[in-house]
Amino acid sequence: MIPTYKRADFQKKFITNTQVSQADDQYYQVAKEVIHAIRQQGDEALKKYVKKFDHFIPENWYVSEDEKKQAWEKVDQKTIDALQRAAENIQAFHEKQLQGSRMMQSDDNIISGQLFRPIERVGIYVPGGTACYPSSVLMNAIPAVLAGVEEIIMVTPTRDGEMIAPILSVAADIAGVSKIYKIGGIQAVAALAYGTESIPSVDKIVGPGNAYVAAAKALVYGDVGIDMIAGPSEVAIIADDSAEPSFVAADLIAQAEHDINARACLFTTSEQLIKETQIEVQQQCKTLPRKNIAKAALMNQGAFVLCKDLNEAFDLSNQFAPEHLEIHLDNALSYLGKIKHAGSVFLGHYTPEPVGDYYAGPNHVLPTSGTARFSSGLSVDDFIKKTTFIYYTKDALAEASNDIITIANEEALTGHASAVAKRINKK
Repeated sequence: MIPTYKRADFQKKFITNTQVSQADDQYYQVAKEVIHAIRQQGDEALKKYVKKFDHFIPENWYVSEDEKKQAWEKVDQKTIDALQRAAENIQAFHEKQLQGSRMMQSDDNIISGQLFRPIERVGIYVPGGTACYPSSVLMNAIPAVLAGVEEIIMVTPTRDGEMIAPILSVAADIAGVSKIYKIGGIQAVAALAYGTESIPSVDKIVGPGNAYVAAAKALVYGDVGIDMIAGPSEVAIIADDSAEPSFVAADLIAQAEHDINARACLFTTSEQLIKETQIEVQQQCKTLPRKNIAKAALMNQGAFVLCKDLNEAFDLSNQFAPEHLEIHLDNALSYLGKIKHAGSVFLGHYTPEPVGDYYAGPNHVLPTSGTARFSSGLSVDDFIKKTTFIYYTKDALAEASNDIITIANEEALTGHASAVAKRINKK
């Protein structure tokens, strides 16, 4: 079911093409049309496209307090307890990322520093149609709350034009979301970016979505901030003879069931592990509700690579720069130093990727498509602005003036030089 590749063939298919955007031209063209219309016509265009894409228009865009109360009654207590414990773990992890403003004084004449200020209003996009991810609500909202964001606006589509998925409403309450609006797709991104009569504009948009949502986020970037342009989900597994084939297979399937473009790769020094994992994949897929999706992903985007040694396995993984990297090796912690590029790392035989998706605390909003080479997962920092400040006395400016004027003149910016010189020459 899962193809086996030689190193060069794997590199050609999975590494040289990793920067191809999920949101290609067809998605951009549709997104441009919708964004332009909503920007110009507000609610009128919003209703038009909600009806066109979702085939109904909610009576009220806003999720009321009564609807939120009803949602709590519809979600079983076991699920609520699990979400609350997960939220506690996520909060505990992200609290350690908090930083305060700082001031540095080199002497009595010079002071510099940074002001850390939260973004004022953030929009969170949450899928709510065929996919429903309360964990994404927690992962996106909790760092924003910790950062001090004043207002968190969540958008998610309804399935029937009336209520959003109850579990998403409950997760939003647990996480501290301020308001929820019943809208999804490109139109939701456009409304958040530019505002309408019904939906307020925000300063930054975060959260996962399909290819149309990714295209919309790319197009509004610059007018508002965004977290990232996320592509299909990925996992890479590095393993040797110590790995349990049933575990490896289960983890490959777990990633593949996301969608048909999900990537699941195994780099191993064990030919026997490849053979046994292949058998396990076929057996485990038989009872999987989303087996057709998983099989398509594994066949077209999955890969087994037999490596000459673990150094080659880590080298290929670093080139791939996966969203999720699992290390199925004994003494897994000792290999951390070999990892250069990965969104999040899962160490040992008993740390499957779902532990990070739902519960452990580190964020599951992670860079994909090789972007872990230069970017990081969502954190408190994504909801913080850093403003530098400088204070010089006249004596300090006088001491530095010759250097500043010299550099300004080299850049042919004589006005810059004059702004310094006038202060120094002022009697």
